[in-house]
Amino acid sequence: MTDTNQKADLLHYLQAGREALLWKLDGLTEYDLRRPLVPSGTNLLGLVKHVASVEAGYLGDTFGRPFGESLPWLDDDAEPNADMWATAAEPREWVIALYRRVWAHSDATVDALALDAIGHVAWWPADRSAVTLHKILVHMTVETHRHAGHADLVRELIDGSTGLRQDNDNMAEGDAAWWQGYRDKLEATARQAGGN
Repeated sequence: MTDTNQKADLLHYLQAGREALLWKLDGLTEYDLRRPLVPSGTNLLGLVKHVASVEAGYLGDTFGRPFGESLPWLDDDAEPNADMWATAAEPREWVIALYRRVWAHSDATVDALALDAIGHVAWWPADRSAVTLHKILVHMTVETHRHAGHADLVRELIDGSTGLRQDNDNMAEGDAAWWQGYRDKLEATARQAGGN
């Protein structure tokens, strides 16, 4: 397999995660995009902002190719978790556009470098901070899909929407009654296994 084919495969799976993450925003209000529905405060627009920020670092700074735009929520003096939520002054369109600009920058990095190009992740321990582009592409793909999974659960909590992609919900077929029966069965099984 050629380096180009490997890059294409890696970028294909990274892009699938990017698109899945953004799809979770479709049709929601600015309020719903920001709603913290779990104790950690995880919210949809914050997940996108976070993944954009992380990708800008891994596929930019790591390889001496900084993203070129200020991301003040990552500064040393920023409040904790500032990358995990969008302020009222950061609307959906702005966060999405930022993420798309990060994609373009990242894809240019991948295009410019060989998969065995060495970079340095400044925020990793020194004994493992030297990395290849291949390793970072795998890492970033995993990171993106992990957060797309978080987004899937948050979106389900908002309006019941689930699925892998708009054209493939990847869910068992069943109406609302079937799903309620399925959930009830799992609850009963959990209670039985837990001795309740």
